[in-house]
Amino acid sequence: MFGKLAADALGLSDIGKVIAPADYDKVDADDYVMHEDQEKIFFLIKSKSDEYCFTNKALVHLDGTSAASKKRMLRRYPYATHPLSNVMLETAGTIDMDVEIKFRMGARDFSIDVDKKQLEQVKDLYKALFRISEMMHENEISLAHAKTSLEVASTTLGRGQAGSTPIVESFKDLNQAAFAWLAGAQQKYWVKDFGAVFERYIKA
Repeated sequence: MFGKLAADALGLSDIGKVIAPADYDKVDADDYVMHEDQEKIFFLIKSKSDEYCFTNKALVHLDGTSAASKKRMLRRYPYATHPLSNVMLETAGTIDMDVEIKFRMGARDFSIDVDKKQLEQVKDLYKALFRISEMMHENEISLAHAKTSLEVASTTLGRGQAGSTPIVESFKDLNQAAFAWLAGAQQKYWVKDFGAVFERYIKA
């Protein structure tokens, strides 16, 4: 009892370990990575109860209720629908045995304890996640600008052609042109695969 309380107080109860790439196939999370669709693991943290698997397309989280229970809930957080924000790294104090990588994905907050001996690896993860969060914010602004640009162009066209023959001959053609514009902007600014970012910052 006292040992458990002491472990909890010192943050020792469920400290994660960074898993080496050579051992990815030995953890449960690997079974849920969509290798068939070119999904690839870039960083993996395993604790007694949880696994946090960062791929080029999503965070795959095997959520355990406790270290003693074998039950787990599989949750998948695609970057495309769960934007990253509030990425932080908390280093260890004098008596601490762990560091913490913290971030938000969509509406979900994460705080992952990792053995402080693996701080250098966690720094690489921090850099990758922080850069992804920056890109997502920049792309969100650019996509909003693209939508505004289309609205301005549409309004201007409508005013300029009032009472005369439209430049675009039919509503169908205008609608298709608008759809193609938005689809192109979304394809450019709504990124689903961040493999290039992970490759830049995560050391093999």
